[in-house]
Amino acid sequence: MAQFRLPKDSRVTSGQRHNDETGMQQPLVLEIYRWNPDDRDAPRVDQYTIDRATCGPMLLDALIKIKNEIDSTLTFRRSCREGICGSCAMNINGSNTLACTQALEELKPPVKIFPLPHMPVIKDLVPDLTHFFNQYASVEPWLKAPDTESDSERLQSPDEREALDGLYECILCACCSTSCPSYWWNPDQYLGPANLLQAYRWIADSRDQATRQRLNQLNDSFALYRCHTIMNCTNACPKGLNPGKAIGTIKSLIARGKS
Repeated sequence: MAQFRLPKDSRVTSGQRHNDETGMQQPLVLEIYRWNPDDRDAPRVDQYTIDRATCGPMLLDALIKIKNEIDSTLTFRRSCREGICGSCAMNINGSNTLACTQALEELKPPVKIFPLPHMPVIKDLVPDLTHFFNQYASVEPWLKAPDTESDSERLQSPDEREALDGLYECILCACCSTSCPSYWWNPDQYLGPANLLQAYRWIADSRDQATRQRLNQLNDSFALYRCHTIMNCTNACPKGLNPGKAIGTIKSLIARGKS
């Protein structure tokens, strides 16, 4: 029999309140998703109050402050702090973005922080990206050229190099793919915006000599054509890229018989 209600242990409950704003110059409340697989408790949302006057300007600064000064059990990913690595991608006030590039002053309190949506959660704000990166590997994201060794560089003209702008900058943060309803519905078969953008990055590279093979591989009703141009991906990308356009170009190349 189909189950139409979520199991009791999957419902997000109200959690603990940490700190109060007594003595704070610029109090800011953050409501953060918490879940520990080692416990049998349901997920919860804990509330933290920090003083912006003693905190850095970005949301990642606030999370680090909470972990260092209030609750060391809070778990999240971070690395570069400069919008380059993609590690700190999460859902902030309903939008997927990077915590290290999200200014606190731009957020309406209380700030609601959740892991990237529709992904398995390892703990707290840490999603399991194993499947996402397996899909990335499936597009074979490397330069393919004849097996014969070359004794010189594979040169590009300025125009050929410029064709890669807006593609190579993808940092695989998964903000776009996890904002895509088609990816929510078909995560096992649809490659999603990020990985299709990465696929097109190599299709568009003049040095690559496997265009036909790459397009044939993508010419699948689920891997590619589950994209319905909803365009959440382009809106969500923290790097300002346009995965929707890249996907449309792949479809156009296939339709024109390039495969």
